[in-house]
Order: sequence, then structure tokens, then C-alpha cells
Amino acid sequence: MADKLIIVESPSKANTIKKFLGGSTKVVASMGHIRDLPKSKMGIDIENDFEPQYINIRGKGELIKSLKKEAKKAKTVYLATDPDREGEAIAWHLSTILKGEASKITRVTFNEITKTAVKKAIKEPRDIDVNLVDAQQARRVIDRIVGYKMSPVLWKKVKRGLSAGRVQSVAVKLIVEREEEIEKFIPEEYWNIYVNLKDSNTKKEFEAKYFGENGKKLEIHSKEEVDKILKEIENAKYIIDDVKKAERKRTPAPPFTTSTMQQEASRKLGFTLKKTMSVAQGLYEGVKIPEKGTVGLITYMRTDSTRISEEARAVAKEEIIKNYGEEYYENRYYKAKKDAQDAHEAIRPTYININPDDIKESLTKDQYKLYKLVYNRFLASQMKPAIYDTMAVTIKANNHDFRANGQNLKFKGFMTLYVEGTDSKEEQEEKMLPNLQENQEVKLSKLDKKQSFTEPPARYTEASLVKVLEEKGIGRPSTYSPTITTILERRYVEKDKKQLCPTELGKIVNKLLIENFKDVVNVEFTAKIENEFDEIAEGKEEWKKMIREFYGPFEKEVEKVEEELEKVELVDEVSDVKCEKCGRMMVYKYGRFGKFLACPGYPECKNTKAIVETIDVPCPVCGGEVQVKKTRRGRKYYVCENSPASCEYISWNKPKLGEKWEPEEEKTKKETKRKKNVKK
Repeated sequence: MADKLIIVESPSKANTIKKFLGGSTKVVASMGHIRDLPKSKMGIDIENDFEPQYINIRGKGELIKSLKKEAKKAKTVYLATDPDREGEAIAWHLSTILKGEASKITRVTFNEITKTAVKKAIKEPRDIDVNLVDAQQARRVIDRIVGYKMSPVLWKKVKRGLSAGRVQSVAVKLIVEREEEIEKFIPEEYWNIYVNLKDSNTKKEFEAKYFGENGKKLEIHSKEEVDKILKEIENAKYIIDDVKKAERKRTPAPPFTTSTMQQEASRKLGFTLKKTMSVAQGLYEGVKIPEKGTVGLITYMRTDSTRISEEARAVAKEEIIKNYGEEYYENRYYKAKKDAQDAHEAIRPTYININPDDIKESLTKDQYKLYKLVYNRFLASQMKPAIYDTMAVTIKANNHDFRANGQNLKFKGFMTLYVEGTDSKEEQEEKMLPNLQENQEVKLSKLDKKQSFTEPPARYTEASLVKVLEEKGIGRPSTYSPTITTILERRYVEKDKKQLCPTELGKIVNKLLIENFKDVVNVEFTAKIENEFDEIAEGKEEWKKMIREFYGPFEKEVEKVEEELEKVELVDEVSDVKCEKCGRMMVYKYGRFGKFLACPGYPECKNTKAIVETIDVPCPVCGGEVQVKKTRRGRKYYVCENSPASCEYISWNKPKLGEKWEPEEEKTKKETKRKKNVKK
């Protein structure tokens, strides 16, 4: 008979914990949730004050029986599910099921799976935090109500099987709005003038950019304006008017939160949010390492806090001084953002002495990459800033001003280990300018003018969408990944390279929801709901009261929409394509893969056709029309209309005018041959 029974969510987490505890302790896994709302109906008793109607999840009968049997044998059952609202809810459901079986049930949590943290948690058990459970229930109930009430609108006006959701609908709205901005964008012409100037003392050249006239910034919008300036500086002397020298510090980024980890893994490793969270889960729960057994390598990966423990701070100091020297260490504290829950530490390595490179062979490629990212980011966060010497120079040419900036890295500091990525194009490091003096003349060696056009805002990537969701207070660390995964799986959004683009279906669904449920898909409203969940978690608000206040206005909106839909006769948009089977003009319909053509004579005539997307560049092989197709996973490729009958053109890359093409196998053969020659 086991003295203690510890229940966690997953077998890998169970294996990691087992080795810290004695033989009289048994560790088992619940395999995630064991109870949930039914899939076949709403499962919320609206008349009985929104009581959720939980059922045991199908297929978990044997597991529940086994958990009850083990609970009967133990003196104490410790529910050690994850330390967040979802984990608290799983623990609550487990306690409900095991209540009659176990003599004592208690709750334990740990932010990292280490011997110290696990043993400390078992010595300090607590009751289940009902406030956290209620916050999870409030989210689950509201999301279920919204989904069940809004989805029928999409079924009536678009097609059956579509669904709407509270946070996902706002995410789609943001992506659609960005696409509309891009479509409406009108490029504006602008010009830059550059000069290459030579310092006669050092013989070094440097580049300066046109700034304006008489110290006032001037924007150039036409060639005529450029020519006027060039005429005015023709034969001018270039005199150094002002030199400013300074020192600039660049400070390290804080340790990872869920959001910043997802963003960096996307930028630097090319990981999707789903992949990042899956790999991080594995690192948290434990990886088998020779001579150490199964080890949890990182702290809990769902957090919005940048706080780190004093113990972690101390080991970071030791590691930095040992490897880089005292001059690289700086004890740093990071301010949490205003609405951070701060229940857990930032994401960091659990054992700083386990260097990623030392255990590379024990990790998968993805685990190694993400662990190294977390490890280096954490250490860098406790290091000295990088220091640059900077110089800003103003050069006069008659009354016109040119400016040049230079910088030189004097002390690398944290950048020895880690530099944070950005969503914009990486700027090249500016080189230091020559040691220029005021009133010095520099010689013109080259003058260049460049026409450019303003560019539309960039489409969201997974990383930049997470950033904006977090900034606007939409969702929380645990929701970013499932939200974006859902809108991709439902084909409301698709990926073009790394960019998120709304599909035709996504645009239609968004339009319908904005027209009929403008409050629910409102960014501010969604953020307000998130704050209310936080207040429930803190015990400041009663969860059913919040749902009552939400449901009244929402139900009225639903009733109004249903009444209006009764009066609406849905008419399909008619195309100019004739059905070759019956002669009727085909209409546009929407399926899970977007827009397609269908015969309006259904069910007598069941003819359908895909809408073929083409590009305005001819096939580089035969001159035919190039069609855009998609793989099952949504990746675009390009194929000739005459393929495969009389043309073999097919490519992942969009063809360019005048470009020569060769089959992939030919390219592969040439590349293999080239590599062999290089080796020789």
C-alpha cells in the first residue's frame, strides 16, 4: 500500500517525479482532463443559473476506474497537475471523482520539476483554489455559450459545420482588417539623396544621407524636387557643421514569458506556436539524460511574468562570472507589465549547470534549439549592457544638410551570448565614422539619388499576431497557441510563407460576425472579459454573476439576429460560368477550402468546379497560363495549365518573367555534383 499517491497529467511528468520520491509513493497520470462539457450539446443549464453539465470524457472509463482503485490504497492523494487555471480545474475534477474513494485529497503545485521543488511542494500541500477553478469555468462556459449561439448564424448564411469563437473571431478580425489596410494602401513616391564623402586625413570614405535645408527636415516626393536640390548643391563644398560623440548602452531583454518565447521561437527557429508549446511541454515534463535519469529542463512554460527566484539569480551570477568574468555580470530585476498574473516565474532553465551543448545528444533537434534559446536568454538577462561609441555628424553643402551616423561596439556585454530578434528587417550594424572635426572640409566622391515608394503595413505572422493580442489584452499565455491553431485548422486564415492571410471564407465569416455580433468581436470587449476572468481568479468577482451580466445583452443580440435571418432570403452570387452538364449559370458557394462553383440545379445536377487562381506571368517552359494550386497542408505551388499532358512545369517558387526553369531532379543532381566537387 502506497502512503502517497501523486496524480499528474502526463506519463513523462510522472516519470520525472518518480525518481525524486521514495518507494512508498506512487505517481500516476490522468492523461489531461478526465471530465468536460459534452460534445453533443451545449451542456450549460441556462435555466439553472448556468450550471455546467460535466460528464466523464469518453474513452477514460478504464483510467478513472484505475485512479479510484489506486486512491483507495493511499493514505493521501496529492493532485499535482500544472500550476495554472487549467491545471487547477483538472485537480478539481479529479477530487470530485475520487472524493468517495480517498481518505485524504490535497493539492500541490511546483513551478519546476526538480527534487527540491517537488519535495517542498509535498511538505506544503494546500486546498484546491476555488477562485482559479471558477475563472477556468467562467472561460469555458462563456466560450461554449458564444460558440453554440453564434455558429448557427454561419450555418444559415454560409454552410453547416462552421463555428465561431470568442477569442478566435477577434483574431480573424485583426487579420482581415490588416488585409483591408493592405488592399486600400496607395503607395506614395519619395526620394533619397546619398553622398559618399572622403576624409582627407584618414583617406576613409563614409556615406551621408540628405536631411533638409537650414536645419529643417525636408521630405522629397518627386524627381523635380531632387533635381532642384542637386542643382543647388552643384559644385558645393561639403563642410562638417556639427559633430556629436556619445556612449550608448543596449540592455538585455528579460527572461522569456510564454508570449516572448513564442515570438522568438518563430523569428529565430521558424517554429509555429503549436510546435513551440509542444517542445516546451516536453522540456518542462522531463527528458532522459545519461547518468541523470529523466530531468525537467525548464520551468513552467505558461506564464506572463518576468520574475525569477533569488536562487536562480544566484546560480546565474555564478555561471556568468565563471564563464565570462565579473565584468559581464549585473544583477537585474525586470518590471512586470501592468496586468501580468505573476503566479509563476519567467521561463528559465531549472539546472543552469546543464548546458545545452553538453546534452545535445540526448535531445531532439527541436528540443536542443528551444532549450538553448531559453538557456541563453535567461543568462543574458543577468548580464551587463553592451556599450557603443556613437558619432552623429551634420554636413553642410551650401544651405543643404546631410547627416551621417556611426557606431562602434566597445563592450559586447550580454551580446556575447544572446541578441533579441525583431519582426522588422534586421538593421546592419553601423560602422564608426572617421574622426571628423567641426569646420573640416570633406571631399565628394560619389552622389546618388534613389526613388522609393512607401510600403503597406506587413501582414501578421504568428509572432507579430501574438504580440498584438498580448498588447491589446486579448487571451492569456495558455490561449495564444490554441487560438491561432484553430483559425488555421478551420481555414479562416492560411499561411503564405510565414504570413497570415484571411481566406475568402475567413472574410465572409468575419463580415457576418461584425454585422450581427459587433460587441462579441469587439477588441475592447474581449479584453474586458479577460480582465474579469483575472478578477474571478483573484476572488474579486463571482463567476456566475459575471456570466449573468454577459448573457442578458448577448441573448438579446442573438434573438434579434435570428428574427432578421427569418426575413432574409439567401441568394447565391451568380457567376459567368455555364454548367456544362445542364446549361444553368453556376453560382458561388463556400466550403471548408474556400470558394467554389456549384450548379444551382442541385440535387438534380450535382456538378461543382474549383475556382482556378492564375498569375500574370506565362509558363517559362511553354508560355501557357500558370495556375496556383495548394497541397493538403495549404502550401502553394505553381503548375502550367498544360501539365502534365504537354508541359512538365511545376514549381514551389512563383515564376518570374524571362526566368529559365529546370525540373527539381535536375537541380538536385547538379547540387549533388557541386558538393562532390567542393569536397574534392
